[in-house]
Amino acid sequence: MSKFVSYYRADHSIAWGRLDAETVYDATPTAPSLAEAIAADALDSLAHYTDRPVALSDVRLAPVIPEPGKIICIGVNYRTHQEEIGKAAPQAPVVFARYADSQMGHGEDALKPADSAQFDYEGEVALVISKPAHQVSKAEAYDRVAGYAVYNDFSVRDWQRAASQWLPGKTWPGTGGFGPCLVTADEVGDVTELELTTRVNGEVRQRGKVADLINDIPSIIEYVTAFTPLSPGDVIVTGTPGGVGLFMEPPGFIVDGDVVEVEVSKLGTLRNTVRDVSRPA
Repeated sequence: MSKFVSYYRADHSIAWGRLDAETVYDATPTAPSLAEAIAADALDSLAHYTDRPVALSDVRLAPVIPEPGKIICIGVNYRTHQEEIGKAAPQAPVVFARYADSQMGHGEDALKPADSAQFDYEGEVALVISKPAHQVSKAEAYDRVAGYAVYNDFSVRDWQRAASQWLPGKTWPGTGGFGPCLVTADEVGDVTELELTTRVNGEVRQRGKVADLINDIPSIIEYVTAFTPLSPGDVIVTGTPGGVGLFMEPPGFIVDGDVVEVEVSKLGTLRNTVRDVSRPA
């Protein structure tokens, strides 16, 4: 499979490369970032790239796309999640934004605000845009997808639910898990066959298939690009299945020390450990 990662160097700058089993081949000399390589349509030419090997165990992974220009998230987009909420299916996609500096990579901590009692998980499949996309039709949508990765849209529910707008609960630092790698669209094949499983400390909390989306990926791309142009490296996070902690009985919110894993067939497993953080003095 063609897989690519972004990772931190010892000086905290970010490199990127092709992932093959337990080795990363540093491709930074070919383009400054994975997003810029996508924009240059260079990933196909790097499918067998073997220069500058680095052991995966020796690097700390960054978010797949560390600084996307736009992160567009889709809410209430699995029937099972819509049913657990207890509301009618939305007439149009529910859309909110997440900021780039809220993201963290595979293995990095998910940062629970210490003054929140309602920290939650949302396992999702994300797609990365391959080329400029504005007013794209459903028929053309898949041509705008570079690849897919696992996402965890960690949510601060007490802030999210305080008002009608979700943004305050959706973009705290260290709450956008994105990784471990980008798998190119040609290697994924039929994305609707992907199956997602979320586990908390090994307990399965969520299961769903991309085929179960209320608004499928072409519909999402058509809708989003109708109102905002997207660029190579931009990210769309497609929604979460039922089973979030908020609607469990009793609620299954996550706390300091909990390990949350989101596994998606063909895309790998994203793992983050929850850590309490205090509000800055």
